[in-house]
Amino acid sequence: MLHTEHGIDFEEVFASVARMETIRLLLSIAAKNKLEVHHLDVKSAFLHEDLKEVQAPHAWNIKLDNTLKSLDFKKCALEQAIYTKTSKDSTLLIRVYVDDLIITGTPKKEIDKFRAQMEEKFEMSDLGLLAYYLGIEVTQTDGDISIRQSAYANKILKEAGMIDCNETLIPMDPGTKLTKVTEGTMVNSTEYRSLIGCLRYLLHTRPDLSYSVGLLTIRQVLRYVKGTKDYGITYKHNGGNKIHGFSDSSYGVNTQEGKETIGIIFYYGESPISWSTQKQATVALSSCESEFIAATAAATQALWLKRVLSKLTHSQKEKVTIQVDNKSAIALMKNPVFHRRSKHIDTKYHFIRECVKKEDIQVEFVSGEHQKADILIKALPKIKFLTMRQLIGLKDLRHSVCD
Repeated sequence: MLHTEHGIDFEEVFASVARMETIRLLLSIAAKNKLEVHHLDVKSAFLHEDLKEVQAPHAWNIKLDNTLKSLDFKKCALEQAIYTKTSKDSTLLIRVYVDDLIITGTPKKEIDKFRAQMEEKFEMSDLGLLAYYLGIEVTQTDGDISIRQSAYANKILKEAGMIDCNETLIPMDPGTKLTKVTEGTMVNSTEYRSLIGCLRYLLHTRPDLSYSVGLLTIRQVLRYVKGTKDYGITYKHNGGNKIHGFSDSSYGVNTQEGKETIGIIFYYGESPISWSTQKQATVALSSCESEFIAATAAATQALWLKRVLSKLTHSQKEKVTIQVDNKSAIALMKNPVFHRRSKHIDTKYHFIRECVKKEDIQVEFVSGEHQKADILIKALPKIKFLTMRQLIGLKDLRHSVCD
């Protein structure tokens, strides 16, 4: 039986996991190159004899790391749960989640060879082509790879007692204002937090829910989920291989606290791989300043994504384009003069100027109607929401993939 001992790696209890955007990037790279993605599982990973004297997850992480390195894999410095192996004639990519491994690469015989090598060292389950992973349904068809969370959405609806609820077309009505209520019957905080956590996990394939889930408009969100539970993202083999993004800010929309909402979304080719909705840490004094701060947040993510892409594909780091719908903010990013319009802005937000100067980042103007991050920062009217949902790359996968 496994046991723990204080003082022996007592605080080191983690096992390798990768960021979800890395998984989506890996799938999009595989789709671009029409590569199959396979799924392996190590049986009873924590029950190996040599894991008893230390914390099992951390010990397993070390054991697997040493095993992969002995097979000439290199750990990605930017993403500790990604391993690569490259030779003149082959390339393999492995993504680790504790004892689950997904692998892609070329040629196919190298994947078969790796599978055989792992079976010599561990008791393995070969789950074939990746089809279900961490609650995400994956479909691989003719080189394209689609992801959705239909079963997980059904599970949420059942647990919330809303499996038979009426559907709604949008997750949040425009103009909805949420305020603190100190009187009345309190909800069960444990159940409420659990439901919020479940909905947040649904965001791994549903950027259209990012803003509404963040504001906790639960019942309408669930009604919207009921009607869109089969929506997801498809990574196409002909979708392009460049990373580009959009950043936006909701200046003047959420005025109760004075802090705006930032929306960021990045694409590899035509499909989204990374997105976030977050509240700005400081109060902006103008829409220009607010967009400037949002673009800086996007720049940090852009640099990380392009470096990870370079490591995974062994390609040159290319300039990432970020599209912003505020011309004054763009001028502020490109202007090297520290003038009165920006002297009060915290120095850390001027990081994007350095990125533009070094040509790591390119900033371009995009009109509001084509600003894909708009859906991440505010509740949109029905027609605009439905248009924007399609624009960001979400679609109903019931009729486009084989179940």
